[in-house]
Amino acid sequence: MTSIQTNTVDPSLLTTMNGASSGKSSVQDAQDRFMTLLVTQMKNQDPLNPMDNAQVTSQMAQLSTVTGIDKLNASVNALNANFLASQNLQAAGMIGHGVLTPGQALTLSDGKSVYAVDLPQAADKASVVIKDANGLVVRTMDLGALSSGTNNLTWDGKTDSGATAANGNYTYTLTASAQGKQIDATQLAFGMVTSVSSGTQGMKLNVSGIGQIGMSDIHQIY
Repeated sequence: MTSIQTNTVDPSLLTTMNGASSGKSSVQDAQDRFMTLLVTQMKNQDPLNPMDNAQVTSQMAQLSTVTGIDKLNASVNALNANFLASQNLQAAGMIGHGVLTPGQALTLSDGKSVYAVDLPQAADKASVVIKDANGLVVRTMDLGALSSGTNNLTWDGKTDSGATAANGNYTYTLTASAQGKQIDATQLAFGMVTSVSSGTQGMKLNVSGIGQIGMSDIHQIY
């Protein structure tokens, strides 16, 4: 009697086989094809050398693993899509709001400029040096003691000579200390969110006077 010897079925090849013919397969399609191949293999096995039960069990386990991975990938993709949609909606709602983000930029408008500093501990001394676009010092201020956390600060636009500085962009450097030891202060710049953009690096907020920042860069919202 002539028997037909078939090779074992590799479940991981099912998706590839289907992709070559139809371009895309579902989990159910992969299961149906696997079972068809397995039944055909068992019908045509050599009666003198039948398939080992452990071999069949192993193939079934492989199928379960492949289909489980497919379902997991689908779930992760769905969660990622929902997250991106939620992030887009949240970012769009930021337009027109003021934010504090790490930076040294200062924008002076009609004698008022807002900035801030985040301190890991209280400081008994703090000072700030403000420079114009050319890097020239226009104002040096003694801020005195500052508390830990975020300290909101303002500049009235006055220079060291008492004159009023012109509207425009400036930078500042703040130093703080406690009992003579320097404190690692995080300088914060203020800007208005004008628009949002999405790219390969995720959602970005376009902030006036600062540029693009991520949602995680925001320290405070106004």
